[in-house]
Amino acid sequence: MQGGKEDEVEVLRCQINEWYPMFKPHTIRTLFHPLPGPFLRYLLGLNPVSPPPHADSHSDDDDDAPPPFLLPRPASGRDPLPRPAAGIDPTSLLDCSSQLSVSDEDEAEADSAPSFPELEAAVERSIAALGGAAFPKLNWSAPKDAAWISADGTLRCSSFADVALLLHSSDSIAHDLSSRPLPSSSSSFPLFTFYLALRKWYPSLRPEMEFRCFARCRRLIAISQREVTNFYPALLDRRHHFLPLIQSFFSEVVGPTFESRNYTFDVYVTIDGRVKLIDFNPWRAFTLPLLFTLPRRLPYR
Repeated sequence: MQGGKEDEVEVLRCQINEWYPMFKPHTIRTLFHPLPGPFLRYLLGLNPVSPPPHADSHSDDDDDAPPPFLLPRPASGRDPLPRPAAGIDPTSLLDCSSQLSVSDEDEAEADSAPSFPELEAAVERSIAALGGAAFPKLNWSAPKDAAWISADGTLRCSSFADVALLLHSSDSIAHDLSSRPLPSSSSSFPLFTFYLALRKWYPSLRPEMEFRCFARCRRLIAISQREVTNFYPALLDRRHHFLPLIQSFFSEVVGPTFESRNYTFDVYVTIDGRVKLIDFNPWRAFTLPLLFTLPRRLPYR
């Protein structure tokens, strides 16, 4: 039982909202927003607002059905993502004389799109403060698995709608949200607080310059390239240059500050030789070992 409690503590330490204040000078600028319960329910594909308890359970058999995926209705009236006009028959676009009409049903569907005006305004301000673009992350995960759905195939977000689309489309985000008690739709904030972390977007980052580091018993025991789907010949030539930089960063910055005994952390090495902290992960089975095999090269005991 004690081991289980220790594991949970180590998982909680790896939340970006926990470690960021300690390593702020050594990482990417990040702005945080606590996420209200209705928005979390929306990300899980649930109705942001459930029917009241006294509602007639037999009046509608579809009350418990998941709602269709709709992007949040922009409170500003400015919609950065193109949406097809409801009720348009694509074949009618070939007929210049055709009249486009919107039915009452289509209008009702458009009106049913959720709206989160306070969160939207706060997120838009943060994106502007970060230079007009940011990439999103929750406490643990970023929606990397949903990058395909964005306009440019990256996590770059320039609006609240971009953020909502990526988060809602990510299995990694759904997994994180499902690991904690589901928030009540009637409460603004759940007992466990999920944060939206907006990190400054750098378009020039090179994937071969990011590394995953493995710390066991407070010792740095292994380093792997973070992107393992490609071969980077330059890494063979420069590995002896990167190794002392990362070792010094661990011994001077990460090791003395981070409290867990066993964990992994990701870093990025800049062209001028500075090391930037990207993320922490617990030493657990769901943390990818990348170029290593955990049971053989990175033993748990």
